[in-house]
Amino acid sequence: DGMGNLRITDKGLKLEGDSEFLKPLYAKEIRSRPGNPLYFQSARNVTVNILNEKTKVLTRLVTGPQAVEAHSQKFEVKTLSGKLLFSADDNEVVVGAERLRVLGAEGTVFPKSIETPNVRADPFKELRLESPTRALVMEAPKGIEINAEAGSLKATCRTELKLESKDGEITLNSAKIKLPNLPQGSSSSAGSRQKIYELCVCPNGRLFLSQAGSSSTCQINTSVCL
Repeated sequence: DGMGNLRITDKGLKLEGDSEFLKPLYAKEIRSRPGNPLYFQSARNVTVNILNEKTKVLTRLVTGPQAVEAHSQKFEVKTLSGKLLFSADDNEVVVGAERLRVLGAEGTVFPKSIETPNVRADPFKELRLESPTRALVMEAPKGIEINAEAGSLKATCRTELKLESKDGEITLNSAKIKLPNLPQGSSSSAGSRQKIYELCVCPNGRLFLSQAGSSSTCQINTSVCL
């Protein structure tokens, strides 16, 4: 009939209320009463070990006062339907969810490189690629496309902005192309007030404006190239 809170039934042992074991307990299955939760409580930590036939630990789960640790060849988290949400092993960490959201104010830090086919912001949010103290490098063997379908695209820097194509060309395809801050050379004819200018190129590639004449006036304003 059992003793106290310990009952012997045809399905095994049944414990009523809280139970404390001073030495190891060996059982094939431990479960709670239907509809009630199952609690494991310890003053230090709760450790679950999976052993092989030689009593060597294969996997270990430790829930301690400082952290929850899992020791195994591979760690996986799946949904009830079996879909992989997260996995980690010695080679890689995989996030299988449809979206990975990082809520930290400082964002995500990648000490080395990141490889991705697409970088985009949330709907109605701005996308910013920023390197506060070092350079920002984007590389792709078959090209990089930056597209703003419903707005403007702005690139700013403190010193120099370079557009370089080693084997091809650079195309500026727009209804209007403005260079508002180009330097202007001295006027080629005194008293002329016309607002038509010639776009000139220095030997070093610098652009400047020269007041247009009947022929090219770039040679008159070469002092801008110095």
